Amino acid sequence: MGRVIGIDLGTTYSCAAYLEGNEPKIIPNLEGLPTTPSVVSFTNSGERLIGNLALRQAMTNPEKTIFAVKRLMGRKFDADEIQDMQSKIPYRLSKAENGDILIDIDSIKLTPQEISAMILSYLKKCAESYLGEEVKEVIITVPAHFNDHQRQATKDAAKIAELEVLRVINEPTSACLAYGISNKKNATVAVYDMGGGTFDITFLEINEGIFHVLATNGNSFLGGEDFDNRIVKWLLDSFNKETGIDISYDKFALQRIKEAAEKAKRELSFTLESEINLPFIYSDESGSKHIKKNLTRKELEDLTIDLIQKSIPYIGQALDESKLEPELIDEVILVGGQTRMPIIKKKISEYFRKEPNEKINPDEIVALGAAVQSGVLEGKIADLVLLLDVTPISLGIETENDTFVKIIDKNTTIPTKKTMAFTTVENNQRRVRIHVLQGESKIASENTPLAVFDLVGIEGAPAGVPQIDVTFEIDADGLAKVYAKDMATGRKQGIDVRPSSGLSNYQIEEIIKRTREGQFKVDEDDETRLL
Repeated sequence: MGRVIGIDLGTTYSCAAYLEGNEPKIIPNLEGLPTTPSVVSFTNSGERLIGNLALRQAMTNPEKTIFAVKRLMGRKFDADEIQDMQSKIPYRLSKAENGDILIDIDSIKLTPQEISAMILSYLKKCAESYLGEEVKEVIITVPAHFNDHQRQATKDAAKIAELEVLRVINEPTSACLAYGISNKKNATVAVYDMGGGTFDITFLEINEGIFHVLATNGNSFLGGEDFDNRIVKWLLDSFNKETGIDISYDKFALQRIKEAAEKAKRELSFTLESEINLPFIYSDESGSKHIKKNLTRKELEDLTIDLIQKSIPYIGQALDESKLEPELIDEVILVGGQTRMPIIKKKISEYFRKEPNEKINPDEIVALGAAVQSGVLEGKIADLVLLLDVTPISLGIETENDTFVKIIDKNTTIPTKKTMAFTTVENNQRRVRIHVLQGESKIASENTPLAVFDLVGIEGAPAGVPQIDVTFEIDADGLAKVYAKDMATGRKQGIDVRPSSGLSNYQIEEIIKRTREGQFKVDEDDETRLL
């Protein structure tokens, strides 16, 4: 095994880390910065920019500057969240034949996995430059509440970047690993993780080097982007009220407003008031129009308090599933840049009746934990014995009358294996269709379909007589395999639950081939890519 790095592929910023001795350390990017904007931009001259260079293109080239792609990973184009997001981003999305999302860059259509792979390739290059050796293997983190589609899409992105994923771990769990390596004591820990695009709450027990996840919950479409959008809407509405002009369809103006909104939000974590000054935001025959507004911390809190409150029920549910009470929590760890917002710290302090632990940078802690996990896998960290994570969403199959039968419940420790017996519903039925689903609804059609396969050659018998054993196996990455076996004949059929949508292995290999042939060649002098 060569040098293994940890990567936190974030919605807004991404970060890489490695293990030096027993200590995880951040890998700076090519500009010497600890984090890299998760942004890819394609210039009119054919260059591809990653990170800060791409971010600088956002105002002048908004339709070809791609950000927040993590929110698109493993999702369907027709999903309500995606349709709402489409109205708030300057770049164009379209629908793939299988219902997935495509990102339109002029005549080229790219998948979210390909954009994420470009960010991962850049982080890989940064690591190789910094460490002075080739990097082929990675521990990669995902939001705890990512479903199977989203986890597989993340692994596909890494494969396109020619990185072998040794382990996928949940971001809050990774953060707790980083906490545990620097705080060598037994504790019950809550990890409140709100980043740029996702929210998770996870409860863990640390006991003699064993990290045992008790429960996790969250929302993979709740994060800093939503806070930014509230400020954007406030500015657009104010401008419309003052001038009678709607500039929400002006992509260049919208990008300037979005950048100013994010800047103001960051400032208000440290000051009580921020000035937003956007001269010449619009011009017509009556002259130029400007935006000049003061936004106070209190006004921002009023604009976004419902987003903060939206996270609280997830905490309560995860507490119930952990069989814990707030007063039993020894440490609260805040993860993700959005948790710098003072009111979030205040609300979490009130909920758990203790001040959060802020000793580790919330932007870096997840990547540091992934680096710790690399040391665990390599046997370099003797103090950390075992990581016991959980599956965040229940898995099961569809039965008659659109009924969903759970076989593995959410928050089951992984890896795991469980078998449940089923039977036929018709006389002399020779075939059964196994429809694998993920979700919590008792109604099958309300859950996420993962895979379908048929078990054929069942021995003819009256309805209800045959015994069909369905077995689910979930690996340490949270990905599943499913088997069905007719106990009378011994016939067995199984499937690795790779989402029916997403990229096929053939498509991934074709993308890698194009990359190697230079269509996405890395310019060694800067962060440029050629399209």
